[in-house]
Amino acid sequence: MRTKKLCLALAAACAFAAGSVQAAIEIKWWHSMTGDLGDSVNDIADKFNAAQSAYKVIPEFKGTYGESMRAAVAAFHTSKAPHLVQISEADTATMMAGAKAIKPVYQVMAQAGEKFDPKAYIPAVASYYTDTQGRMLSMPFSSSTPVFFYNKDAFRKAGLDPSKPPETWDEVEAATIKVTDAGMACGFTTGWQSWVQLENMSAWHNLEFATKQNGYGGLDAELMFNTQIMLRHIAKLSSWVKSRLFDYAGRRNEAEAKFYGGDCAMLTSSSSAYANIKRNSRFEFGVAQLPYYEDVKGAPQNTIVGSASLWAMAGKKPAEYKGVAKFFTFISSPEIEAEWHQRTGYLPTTKAAYELTRKQGYYEANPGADIAVQQLLLHQPTKDSRGIRLGHFAQIRDIIDEELEAVWARKKGPKQALDDAVTRGNAELRKFEHAYKAGKR
Repeated sequence: MRTKKLCLALAAACAFAAGSVQAAIEIKWWHSMTGDLGDSVNDIADKFNAAQSAYKVIPEFKGTYGESMRAAVAAFHTSKAPHLVQISEADTATMMAGAKAIKPVYQVMAQAGEKFDPKAYIPAVASYYTDTQGRMLSMPFSSSTPVFFYNKDAFRKAGLDPSKPPETWDEVEAATIKVTDAGMACGFTTGWQSWVQLENMSAWHNLEFATKQNGYGGLDAELMFNTQIMLRHIAKLSSWVKSRLFDYAGRRNEAEAKFYGGDCAMLTSSSSAYANIKRNSRFEFGVAQLPYYEDVKGAPQNTIVGSASLWAMAGKKPAEYKGVAKFFTFISSPEIEAEWHQRTGYLPTTKAAYELTRKQGYYEANPGADIAVQQLLLHQPTKDSRGIRLGHFAQIRDIIDEELEAVWARKKGPKQALDDAVTRGNAELRKFEHAYKAGKR
Protein backbone atom coordinates (compact mmCIF):
# COMPACT_ATOMS: atom_id res chain seq x y z
CA MET A 1 0.00 0.00 0.00
CA ARG A 2 2.83 2.38 0.93
CA THR A 3 4.52 1.60 -2.36
CA LYS A 4 1.33 2.35 -4.24
CA LYS A 5 0.85 5.62 -2.38
CA LEU A 6 4.46 6.56 -3.04
CA CYS A 7 4.01 5.87 -6.75
CA LEU A 8 0.86 7.97 -6.81
CA ALA A 9 2.64 10.80 -4.99
CA LEU A 10 5.55 10.65 -7.40
CA ALA A 11 3.18 10.61 -10.35
CA ALA A 12 1.38 13.65 -9.00
CA ALA A 13 4.68 15.42 -8.43
CA CYS A 14 5.81 14.58 -11.95
CA ALA A 15 2.51 15.79 -13.36
CA PHE A 16 2.84 19.01 -11.36
CA ALA A 17 6.40 19.50 -12.57
CA ALA A 18 5.36 18.87 -16.15
CA GLY A 19 2.54 21.32 -15.74
CA SER A 20 4.96 23.89 -14.34
CA VAL A 21 7.20 23.53 -17.37
CA GLN A 22 4.23 24.19 -19.64
CA ALA A 23 2.87 27.01 -17.47
CA ALA A 24 4.94 29.79 -19.01
CA ILE A 25 2.61 32.71 -19.62
CA GLU A 26 2.54 33.58 -23.30
CA ILE A 27 3.01 37.20 -24.41
CA LYS A 28 1.94 37.85 -28.01
CA TRP A 29 3.96 40.52 -29.81
CA TRP A 30 2.81 41.78 -33.21
CA HIS A 31 5.46 43.64 -35.20
CA SER A 32 6.26 44.96 -38.68
CA MET A 33 9.92 44.00 -39.05
CA THR A 34 11.00 42.00 -42.11
CA GLY A 35 14.27 40.45 -43.30
CA ASP A 36 17.26 41.01 -41.02
CA LEU A 37 15.15 43.24 -38.77
CA GLY A 38 12.64 40.44 -38.32
CA ASP A 39 15.47 38.09 -37.42
CA SER A 40 16.67 40.60 -34.82
CA VAL A 41 13.19 40.77 -33.29
CA ASN A 42 13.06 36.99 -33.06
CA ASP A 43 16.50 36.90 -31.45
CA ILE A 44 15.42 39.38 -28.76
CA ALA A 45 12.40 37.24 -27.95
CA ASP A 46 14.53 34.08 -27.86
CA LYS A 47 17.01 35.68 -25.47
CA PHE A 48 14.26 36.84 -23.14
CA ASN A 49 12.62 33.42 -23.20
CA ALA A 50 15.95 31.72 -22.46
CA ALA A 51 16.72 34.10 -19.59
CA GLN A 52 13.69 33.02 -17.53
CA SER A 53 10.95 30.41 -17.60
CA ALA A 54 7.87 32.25 -16.30
CA TYR A 55 7.01 33.99 -19.58
CA LYS A 56 7.29 33.29 -23.27
CA VAL A 57 7.24 36.15 -25.76
CA ILE A 58 5.88 35.07 -29.15
CA PRO A 59 6.69 37.56 -31.93
CA GLU A 60 4.54 37.56 -35.05
CA PHE A 61 4.87 39.62 -38.21
CA LYS A 62 1.54 41.32 -39.02
CA GLY A 63 2.39 43.41 -42.07
CA THR A 64 3.10 47.12 -42.34
CA TYR A 65 2.70 49.46 -39.38
CA GLY A 66 -0.74 50.44 -40.60
CA GLU A 67 -1.79 46.82 -41.11
CA SER A 68 -0.52 45.86 -37.66
CA MET A 69 -2.45 48.68 -36.00
CA ARG A 70 -5.67 47.89 -37.86
CA ALA A 71 -5.33 44.20 -37.00
CA ALA A 72 -4.75 45.00 -33.32
CA VAL A 73 -7.76 47.33 -33.18
CA ALA A 74 -9.93 44.73 -34.91
CA ALA A 75 -8.78 42.05 -32.46
CA PHE A 76 -9.49 44.20 -29.41
CA HIS A 77 -12.09 42.61 -27.10
CA THR A 78 -11.19 39.16 -28.45
CA SER A 79 -8.87 36.47 -27.17
CA LYS A 80 -6.79 36.95 -30.32
CA ALA A 81 -5.64 40.47 -29.46
CA PRO A 82 -1.88 40.73 -28.83
CA HIS A 83 -0.32 41.92 -25.61
CA LEU A 84 2.10 44.15 -27.53
CA VAL A 85 1.92 45.78 -30.93
CA GLN A 86 4.55 47.83 -32.76
CA ILE A 87 2.98 51.10 -33.93
CA SER A 88 4.39 53.86 -36.15
CA GLU A 89 5.15 57.17 -34.44
CA ALA A 90 2.70 58.77 -36.89
CA ASP A 91 -0.13 56.87 -35.22
CA THR A 92 0.75 57.92 -31.66
CA ALA A 93 -2.20 60.34 -31.46
CA THR A 94 -4.53 57.67 -32.83
CA MET A 95 -3.43 55.20 -30.14
CA MET A 96 -3.82 57.82 -27.42
CA ALA A 97 -7.32 58.62 -28.63
CA GLY A 98 -8.24 54.96 -28.24
CA ALA A 99 -7.48 55.04 -24.51
CA LYS A 100 -9.78 52.10 -23.75
CA ALA A 101 -7.78 49.86 -26.07
CA ILE A 102 -4.36 50.52 -24.54
CA LYS A 103 -2.62 50.24 -21.20
CA PRO A 104 0.04 52.95 -20.81
CA VAL A 105 3.57 51.80 -20.14
CA TYR A 106 3.86 53.81 -16.94
CA GLN A 107 0.88 51.88 -15.53
CA VAL A 108 2.18 48.52 -16.72
CA MET A 109 5.54 49.10 -15.04
CA ALA A 110 4.18 50.59 -11.80
CA GLN A 111 1.59 47.86 -11.25
CA ALA A 112 4.18 45.15 -11.88
CA GLY A 113 6.65 46.76 -9.49
CA GLU A 114 9.29 47.12 -12.20
CA LYS A 115 11.85 49.89 -11.92
CA PHE A 116 11.15 52.45 -14.63
CA ASP A 117 12.59 55.93 -15.10
CA PRO A 118 11.60 57.92 -18.22
CA LYS A 119 14.58 60.20 -17.54
CA ALA A 120 16.87 57.30 -18.47
CA TYR A 121 15.79 57.74 -22.08
CA ILE A 122 17.21 60.26 -24.54
CA PRO A 123 14.92 63.31 -24.03
CA ALA A 124 13.95 63.71 -27.70
CA VAL A 125 12.94 60.04 -27.75
CA ALA A 126 11.02 59.98 -24.48
CA SER A 127 9.16 63.23 -25.16
CA TYR A 128 7.58 61.82 -28.32
CA TYR A 129 5.82 59.07 -26.39
CA THR A 130 5.05 61.04 -23.22
CA ASP A 131 1.82 62.79 -22.31
CA THR A 132 1.51 66.37 -21.07
CA GLN A 133 1.95 65.13 -17.48
CA GLY A 134 5.31 63.55 -18.25
CA ARG A 135 4.03 59.96 -18.24
CA MET A 136 5.34 57.56 -20.88
CA LEU A 137 2.55 55.91 -22.84
CA SER A 138 4.47 53.49 -25.07
CA MET A 139 7.91 51.90 -25.00
CA PRO A 140 10.47 53.33 -27.44
CA PHE A 141 11.85 50.54 -29.60
CA SER A 142 12.75 51.05 -33.27
CA SER A 143 13.62 54.74 -33.17
CA SER A 144 15.45 56.72 -35.85
CA THR A 145 16.07 60.29 -36.95
CA PRO A 146 17.19 61.76 -40.29
CA VAL A 147 20.87 62.39 -41.01
CA PHE A 148 22.97 63.57 -43.96
CA PHE A 149 24.98 60.96 -45.90
CA TYR A 150 27.60 61.96 -48.46
CA ASN A 151 29.93 60.17 -50.90
CA LYS A 152 33.50 61.01 -49.90
CA ASP A 153 34.93 59.61 -53.14
CA ALA A 154 32.63 61.85 -55.17
CA PHE A 155 33.68 64.81 -53.04
CA ARG A 156 37.36 64.10 -53.72
CA LYS A 157 36.74 63.82 -57.46
CA ALA A 158 34.94 67.17 -57.41
CA GLY A 159 37.74 68.86 -55.49
CA LEU A 160 35.75 69.06 -52.25
CA ASP A 161 37.24 68.27 -48.85
CA PRO A 162 35.75 64.90 -47.78
CA SER A 163 36.41 65.75 -44.14
CA LYS A 164 34.20 68.86 -44.36
CA PRO A 165 30.61 67.98 -45.30
CA PRO A 166 28.24 70.88 -46.05
CA GLU A 167 26.70 72.35 -42.92
CA THR A 168 24.14 74.70 -44.49
CA TRP A 169 21.72 74.32 -47.39
CA ASP A 170 23.64 76.95 -49.34
CA GLU A 171 26.76 74.81 -48.94
CA VAL A 172 24.78 71.76 -50.10
CA GLU A 173 23.79 73.68 -53.21
CA ALA A 174 27.41 74.60 -53.97
CA ALA A 175 28.47 70.97 -53.43
CA THR A 176 25.75 69.58 -55.71
CA ILE A 177 26.92 71.84 -58.53
CA LYS A 178 30.52 70.70 -58.15
CA VAL A 179 29.80 66.96 -57.96
CA THR A 180 27.46 67.03 -60.96
CA ASP A 181 29.99 69.07 -62.95
CA ALA A 182 32.49 66.34 -62.05
CA GLY A 183 30.28 63.64 -63.56
CA MET A 184 27.80 62.49 -60.89
CA ALA A 185 24.34 61.70 -62.28
CA CYS A 186 22.70 63.66 -59.48
CA GLY A 187 23.84 65.77 -56.60
CA PHE A 188 21.28 65.23 -53.86
CA THR A 189 18.29 63.02 -53.09
CA THR A 190 16.07 62.42 -50.07
CA GLY A 191 14.09 59.64 -48.47
CA TRP A 192 10.89 60.11 -46.47
CA GLN A 193 10.39 63.64 -47.79
CA SER A 194 7.58 64.74 -45.46
CA TRP A 195 9.35 63.46 -42.33
CA VAL A 196 12.76 64.82 -43.35
CA GLN A 197 12.13 67.97 -45.39
CA LEU A 198 9.14 69.40 -43.51
CA GLU A 199 8.70 67.76 -40.09
CA ASN A 200 12.34 67.55 -39.08
CA MET A 201 13.27 70.74 -40.91
CA SER A 202 10.73 72.51 -38.71
CA ALA A 203 12.09 70.99 -35.49
CA TRP A 204 15.72 71.51 -36.59
CA HIS A 205 14.94 75.22 -36.97
CA ASN A 206 12.75 75.29 -33.83
CA LEU A 207 9.65 76.21 -35.83
CA GLU A 208 6.04 75.21 -35.29
CA PHE A 209 4.74 72.52 -37.61
CA ALA A 210 1.24 72.83 -36.13
CA THR A 211 -0.47 74.87 -33.43
CA LYS A 212 -1.24 73.56 -29.94
CA GLN A 213 2.44 72.62 -29.44
CA ASN A 214 2.44 70.51 -32.59
CA GLY A 215 -0.72 68.76 -31.44
CA TYR A 216 0.45 67.89 -27.93
CA GLY A 217 -1.87 70.51 -26.48
CA GLY A 218 -5.15 69.40 -28.02
CA LEU A 219 -7.02 67.83 -30.90
CA ASP A 220 -8.02 71.24 -32.27
CA ALA A 221 -4.49 71.84 -33.61
CA GLU A 222 -4.03 73.31 -37.09
CA LEU A 223 -1.14 72.82 -39.49
CA MET A 224 1.07 75.84 -40.12
CA PHE A 225 4.16 74.61 -41.96
CA ASN A 226 3.46 76.89 -44.95
CA THR A 227 5.82 79.50 -43.54
CA GLN A 228 8.35 81.66 -45.36
CA ILE A 229 11.24 79.47 -44.25
CA MET A 230 9.62 76.23 -45.41
CA LEU A 231 8.54 77.93 -48.65
CA ARG A 232 12.11 79.05 -49.18
CA HIS A 233 13.36 75.52 -48.59
CA ILE A 234 10.93 73.77 -50.94
CA ALA A 235 11.52 76.44 -53.58
CA LYS A 236 15.28 75.81 -53.33
CA LEU A 237 14.83 72.05 -53.81
CA SER A 238 12.42 72.70 -56.67
CA SER A 239 14.98 74.88 -58.44
CA TRP A 240 17.44 71.97 -58.33
CA VAL A 241 15.17 69.42 -60.01
CA LYS A 242 15.60 70.37 -63.68
CA SER A 243 19.40 70.08 -63.61
CA ARG A 244 19.27 66.97 -61.39
CA LEU A 245 21.01 68.72 -58.57
CA PHE A 246 18.05 67.17 -56.75
CA ASP A 247 16.57 63.88 -57.95
CA TYR A 248 13.36 62.67 -56.31
CA ALA A 249 13.19 58.90 -55.95
CA GLY A 250 10.01 58.15 -53.99
CA ARG A 251 8.06 58.62 -50.78
CA ARG A 252 9.81 56.05 -48.64
CA ASN A 253 13.45 54.89 -48.67
CA GLU A 254 13.88 54.46 -52.45
CA ALA A 255 16.45 57.26 -52.48
CA GLU A 256 18.87 55.21 -50.39
CA ALA A 257 19.54 52.90 -53.37
CA LYS A 258 20.34 55.94 -55.51
CA PHE A 259 22.95 56.89 -52.95
CA TYR A 260 24.63 53.56 -52.23
CA GLY A 261 24.38 52.67 -55.94
CA GLY A 262 26.58 55.68 -56.71
CA ASP A 263 24.05 57.77 -58.65
CA CYS A 264 23.60 60.59 -56.13
CA ALA A 265 26.42 62.10 -54.08
CA MET A 266 24.33 63.24 -51.10
CA LEU A 267 21.31 61.89 -49.26
CA THR A 268 19.07 62.83 -46.36
CA SER A 269 17.28 59.83 -44.92
CA SER A 270 16.73 57.77 -41.79
CA SER A 271 19.71 57.06 -39.56
CA SER A 272 18.57 53.42 -39.66
CA ALA A 273 19.83 53.29 -43.27
CA TYR A 274 23.42 53.27 -42.01
CA ALA A 275 23.82 49.48 -41.89
CA ASN A 276 22.28 48.97 -45.34
CA ILE A 277 24.39 51.73 -46.90
CA LYS A 278 27.54 50.31 -45.35
CA ARG A 279 26.68 46.85 -46.63
CA ASN A 280 25.88 47.93 -50.21
CA SER A 281 28.09 50.92 -51.02
CA ARG A 282 31.36 50.48 -52.93
CA PHE A 283 32.78 53.83 -51.91
CA GLU A 284 33.77 55.65 -48.75
CA PHE A 285 30.87 57.57 -47.30
CA GLY A 286 30.43 59.98 -44.44
CA VAL A 287 27.60 60.92 -42.11
CA ALA A 288 26.90 64.45 -40.94
CA GLN A 289 24.20 66.45 -39.22
CA LEU A 290 21.31 67.77 -41.26
CA PRO A 291 22.00 71.02 -43.08
CA TYR A 292 20.28 74.16 -41.82
CA TYR A 293 19.69 77.79 -42.72
CA GLU A 294 22.23 79.79 -40.76
CA ASP A 295 20.14 82.97 -40.75
CA VAL A 296 17.33 81.28 -38.78
CA LYS A 297 17.71 82.20 -35.12
CA GLY A 298 18.22 79.19 -32.86
CA ALA A 299 19.09 76.74 -35.62
CA PRO A 300 20.09 74.02 -35.38
CA GLN A 301 17.92 72.92 -32.44
CA ASN A 302 17.35 69.14 -32.37
CA THR A 303 15.80 66.57 -34.69
CA ILE A 304 12.80 64.39 -33.83
CA VAL A 305 12.39 60.64 -33.87
CA GLY A 306 10.51 58.45 -36.28
CA SER A 307 9.74 54.77 -36.82
CA ALA A 308 7.84 52.98 -34.04
CA SER A 309 7.26 52.13 -30.38
CA LEU A 310 5.64 49.22 -28.53
CA TRP A 311 2.12 49.66 -27.14
CA ALA A 312 0.53 47.40 -24.53
CA MET A 313 -3.06 46.46 -25.33
CA ALA A 314 -5.79 46.69 -22.68
CA GLY A 315 -7.87 43.85 -21.31
CA LYS A 316 -5.14 41.41 -20.25
CA LYS A 317 -4.66 39.66 -16.91
CA PRO A 318 -2.36 41.10 -14.20
CA ALA A 319 -0.03 38.12 -14.49
CA GLU A 320 0.28 38.76 -18.22
CA TYR A 321 1.05 42.44 -17.69
CA LYS A 322 3.76 41.42 -15.25
CA GLY A 323 5.33 39.45 -18.10
CA VAL A 324 4.99 42.48 -20.39
CA ALA A 325 6.71 44.63 -17.76
CA LYS A 326 9.53 42.11 -17.37
CA PHE A 327 10.00 42.12 -21.15
CA PHE A 328 10.06 45.93 -21.24
CA THR A 329 12.76 45.91 -18.56
CA PHE A 330 14.71 43.33 -20.58
CA ILE A 331 14.66 45.20 -23.90
CA SER A 332 15.52 48.48 -22.14
CA SER A 333 18.69 47.06 -20.58
CA PRO A 334 21.87 48.72 -21.90
CA GLU A 335 23.19 45.42 -23.25
CA ILE A 336 20.10 44.53 -25.29
CA GLU A 337 19.58 48.14 -26.42
CA ALA A 338 23.21 48.47 -27.52
CA GLU A 339 23.11 45.19 -29.41
CA TRP A 340 19.85 46.16 -31.19
CA HIS A 341 21.32 49.55 -32.09
CA GLN A 342 24.55 48.13 -33.47
CA ARG A 343 22.92 45.31 -35.36
CA THR A 344 20.02 47.20 -36.94
CA GLY A 345 21.08 50.83 -37.18
CA TYR A 346 18.14 52.00 -35.07
CA LEU A 347 18.97 54.43 -32.28
CA PRO A 348 19.90 53.51 -28.73
CA THR A 349 16.90 54.96 -26.91
CA THR A 350 18.56 55.18 -23.49
CA LYS A 351 21.59 57.22 -22.47
CA ALA A 352 23.13 54.11 -20.88
CA ALA A 353 22.93 52.13 -24.13
CA TYR A 354 24.52 55.02 -26.01
CA GLU A 355 27.40 55.22 -23.51
CA LEU A 356 27.87 51.44 -23.56
CA THR A 357 28.04 51.45 -27.36
CA ARG A 358 30.62 54.22 -27.24
CA LYS A 359 32.72 52.35 -24.65
CA GLN A 360 32.56 49.21 -26.77
CA GLY A 361 34.29 51.12 -29.56
CA TYR A 362 31.44 50.84 -32.05
CA TYR A 363 31.44 54.51 -33.02
CA GLU A 364 35.20 54.53 -33.45
CA ALA A 365 34.93 51.54 -35.79
CA ASN A 366 31.86 52.99 -37.55
CA PRO A 367 32.46 56.73 -37.97
CA GLY A 368 29.26 58.73 -38.15
CA ALA A 369 27.03 56.13 -36.54
CA ASP A 370 26.67 58.41 -33.51
CA ILE A 371 25.63 61.52 -35.46
CA ALA A 372 21.94 60.72 -35.05
CA VAL A 373 22.21 60.62 -31.26
CA GLN A 374 24.25 63.82 -31.24
CA GLN A 375 21.47 65.57 -33.16
CA LEU A 376 18.86 64.42 -30.67
CA LEU A 377 21.02 65.53 -27.74
CA LEU A 378 22.11 68.81 -29.30
CA HIS A 379 19.64 70.82 -27.21
CA GLN A 380 16.85 70.09 -24.77
CA PRO A 381 13.66 69.68 -26.85
CA THR A 382 11.32 72.67 -26.94
CA LYS A 383 7.57 72.71 -27.48
CA ASP A 384 8.29 73.02 -31.19
CA SER A 385 11.04 70.38 -31.40
CA ARG A 386 9.93 67.50 -29.17
CA GLY A 387 7.77 65.88 -31.82
CA ILE A 388 4.50 66.07 -33.74
CA ARG A 389 1.36 64.43 -32.42
CA LEU A 390 -1.54 64.75 -34.83
CA GLY A 391 -4.57 62.65 -35.63
CA HIS A 392 -4.71 61.04 -39.08
CA PHE A 393 -1.01 61.90 -39.38
CA ALA A 394 -0.35 59.05 -41.81
CA GLN A 395 -3.03 60.49 -44.12
CA ILE A 396 -1.57 63.97 -43.70
CA ARG A 397 1.84 62.67 -44.75
CA ASP A 398 0.26 61.18 -47.86
CA ILE A 399 -1.22 64.59 -48.67
CA ILE A 400 2.14 66.29 -48.19
CA ASP A 401 3.77 63.71 -50.45
CA GLU A 402 1.20 64.36 -53.16
CA GLU A 403 1.67 68.11 -52.98
CA LEU A 404 5.47 67.91 -52.99
CA GLU A 405 5.38 65.55 -55.94
CA ALA A 406 3.32 68.15 -57.78
CA VAL A 407 6.12 70.65 -57.12
CA TRP A 408 8.87 68.34 -58.35
CA ALA A 409 6.79 67.62 -61.49
CA ARG A 410 6.30 71.37 -62.11
CA LYS A 411 2.53 71.03 -61.80
CA LYS A 412 2.33 73.42 -58.86
CA GLY A 413 4.43 76.19 -57.41
CA PRO A 414 5.90 75.69 -53.92
CA LYS A 415 3.56 78.21 -52.26
CA GLN A 416 0.41 76.76 -53.79
CA ALA A 417 1.49 73.23 -52.88
CA LEU A 418 2.28 74.07 -49.25
CA ASP A 419 -0.93 76.07 -48.86
CA ASP A 420 -2.95 73.21 -50.35
CA ALA A 421 -1.20 70.67 -48.12
CA VAL A 422 -2.11 72.73 -45.05
CA THR A 423 -5.73 73.14 -46.14
CA ARG A 424 -6.19 69.47 -46.99
CA GLY A 425 -4.29 68.36 -43.90
CA ASN A 426 -6.43 70.52 -41.63
CA ALA A 427 -9.52 68.88 -43.08
CA GLU A 428 -8.09 65.52 -41.93
CA LEU A 429 -7.46 66.94 -38.47
CA ARG A 430 -11.07 68.08 -38.20
CA LYS A 431 -12.28 64.63 -39.30
CA PHE A 432 -10.19 63.04 -36.57
CA GLU A 433 -11.33 65.55 -33.97
CA HIS A 434 -15.00 65.04 -34.89
CA ALA A 435 -14.69 61.25 -34.81
CA TYR A 436 -12.98 61.37 -31.42
CA LYS A 437 -15.60 63.65 -29.89
CA ALA A 438 -18.41 61.57 -31.37
CA GLY A 439 -16.89 58.46 -29.82
CA LYS A 440 -16.69 60.15 -26.40
CA ARG A 441 -20.42 60.99 -26.37
